[in-house]
Parts: sequence; C-alpha cells; structure tokens
Amino acid sequence: MFGVYGAGGRRVAAAVGCAVLALTGLTGCGGHDDNARGGAGSSPGAPGPAATRTPTGALTEAQLTAVALTDGERAGDLTVSEYALDGPLGDAYSADPAVCQPLVSLAGDVSGHAPVAQVQRKADKPEEMLGVTVDVTLRSYAGGEAAKVMASLEKAGRDCAGGLTEERAVARATYEKVETAELPALADEADEAKAYRFTVLDVKGKLKLYEYLTVLRSGSTTLAFRAEILGTEDIGGVPEDVIAAQWKKFRAGQG
Repeated sequence: MFGVYGAGGRRVAAAVGCAVLALTGLTGCGGHDDNARGGAGSSPGAPGPAATRTPTGALTEAQLTAVALTDGERAGDLTVSEYALDGPLGDAYSADPAVCQPLVSLAGDVSGHAPVAQVQRKADKPEEMLGVTVDVTLRSYAGGEAAKVMASLEKAGRDCAGGLTEERAVARATYEKVETAELPALADEADEAKAYRFTVLDVKGKLKLYEYLTVLRSGSTTLAFRAEILGTEDIGGVPEDVIAAQWKKFRAGQG
C-alpha cells in the first residue's frame, strides 16, 4: 500500500502505509494518526491558550477551540472526533507544480501561509471504515494572511484545472482534474468561499476517486472542509450538515 491509491482514499491508504513502516522499524510518517482519538491538532509554534485575541486580531488557539465542533458532537449523520497528535496525514503532502499546493494542503509548513493558531476535527461514522470522512480545520491568521490564502487557493484552482501531482513521503498520487464545485447554501454569509471537486487516479491509473474541498473565510479565520470516501463513489460534495454545524458554532462564538 505505502500511501498510494488503491480502492480507497488518500489518508486511510497512507495510514496503512505508516503501519507497514512501523512494523518494519522505519519512520517517515510524522506524528499523524488519522484513525486515533485524542487532543486537538494545532500548528507548530502556535501560541498557547489565551483569553483574548492576539495583537494581530487573529483568534488564539483557545478561542478557535471554543468555536470548534467537539468530540462526540453530531453533524448530520456523522460524529465529530478529535485528532491525536498532528491531525490528518494529508497536511504534510505537497504539490507539483507548487502553485497547486493550496488544493493539496493548506498547512502552514507546506503552504507558505503560517497560521497564528489552528484546531482540527474529523467527522465520520466510526463504525463504518468505508464511509465518508470530513477533515475540518479552523485556522486564524495575522493581518491579511487569511485573504491571501483564499487568493492562492483561487489561483491554484484556475492554474491546476488540468491536473497535478500530490507528493508524499513514499509515494505520489495523480489528480487528473480539478473543477469548481457547488458552494454550500450558507456561502453568502462568509467573506469568501471556494469549493472544488478533485478526480484522482488510483495506483493503476484506471479507477477514478473523488474528493471535495470547501473553504470559507470570515475575517482573519478560514474554515476548511475536505471530504473523501474509500472507494469510487462520488459523494457529490462536502456534506452540508458538517459545514452548517461548524459554521453555526463559529458564528455564534463571534457574537
């Protein structure tokens, strides 16, 4: 397996690869654990909890945590859980060409846009290994960085429509096509919103897999939702129940 596409999605396949590496005594998968439960993921070097906003106007990790979905909370028919260690495996992936990076991962250490703080959650059906999984990430940025993130995402969507390569520690994946997707019903409530549909080839270059990315910006904060499923089913977009649940909680906390 080693992280390449088989009949399933990018993060679970990579997790199997990490398990193989662990059994052989090798390393290189970082601290990511996509199937474990534990503490909230946060960006390296992010400030510790604080009761007020930072001088830059960005939300602190404590404030993001307060407005993030919580462990065990329901979002439609999916259940929210916290990531152990550093969050989803895909955060460490990079893109070729580099302009496509925002489509692969918006993590600060690979995107070039370092957040002041971040909090990550996962929404899925724990009892269904082959079900839909949604990575939910809230990031706050200093100054106008959040708007720059959205601008780089828009450019990537335009420049990389014909495809790109996703680079991992031990493998590569081919995005055959990048298309704009339907925005969620609440998109007008955000300062900016972008949505994309990815067609990804399996390891043999025959099966087509589908992933979706929706990113909302509110002031200096971005809310990113990445949805995938093990298998070739096209789920049609990020489940709106997950986006709506997180957006509602975020907006309530801003009031």
